[in-house]
Amino acid sequence: MSLDLAADRFATLTFERKVAAPCATLFAAWTAPAARAVWAPPAPGVTVEFLEADSRVGGREVSLCKVAGEPDIRVEAGWLEIQPNQVSVNYEVVSREAVVQSAALVTAGFVAEGEESRISVTVQLSSLAADMEQGYRQGFDAGVTNLAGVAERTMVLERVIRAPVATVWGAWMNAESLPKWWGPDGFSCRTSRIDLREGGEWVFDMIGPDGTVFPNHHRYGRVIPEARIEYALLWGENGPKHADAWAAFDDLGGATKVTLGMVMSTREEWQNAKGFGAEKLGLQTLGKLARIIGAE
Repeated sequence: MSLDLAADRFATLTFERKVAAPCATLFAAWTAPAARAVWAPPAPGVTVEFLEADSRVGGREVSLCKVAGEPDIRVEAGWLEIQPNQVSVNYEVVSREAVVQSAALVTAGFVAEGEESRISVTVQLSSLAADMEQGYRQGFDAGVTNLAGVAERTMVLERVIRAPVATVWGAWMNAESLPKWWGPDGFSCRTSRIDLREGGEWVFDMIGPDGTVFPNHHRYGRVIPEARIEYALLWGENGPKHADAWAAFDDLGGATKVTLGMVMSTREEWQNAKGFGAEKLGLQTLGKLARIIGAE
């Protein structure tokens, strides 16, 4: 395929959205693999399968964009710079049937605007096939719109625990200890079955202080030891999905920052969670984790 390189090869594209979510939440929705998997499909009928996802500087992301009846589009991305809540820079290379179609440098900037925020994305595109600029315009425009919707139903909680990552991870990914601390103050867990691994699950009832039973089912996706856990939250065994969630563990040199994120299935689910104090209750759960390892 011939291409007029001087006229068609290079393009700089910009996209901007104001988002009804705090800047930290928007940034988490942009970078966290579990959230990216929710907003990445650009249109109905398109699915995105993540083969690798490591959103740390030097980390790599590989995904397949699938449309029925067409060859998969493979996207390989790498994170070059991440400044939390401020900026991220990554490259991406798009190929189809093992032939590279384009390469791009993607820079995203984040600005807090009170309780809301703004994202500005610049894509410096080098095309090796025809029509890539138009495809990028459509894909990124849809993606940034999807991102805004996802951020507005995302909840992010953080706590620094004064213990090494290995200790915190061990208390989380242990079938005996996890049920002892999971849940807010005054809640307990009654496990039906538990298999804490990639592809595993935890079926359990959370029991409130007044005896109310809340059936739960966690299905575990990607697990990167001492770094990240991704899982789906279901209302009871094989029930409706409540949220796509993740837990990230950052080494602070003897302490661990734990980030617990949840993309609620609907805006209404998010509003209900906010209404009953899910953020406060979630922080209580992380507090119980700190106490069980003696690091409160």
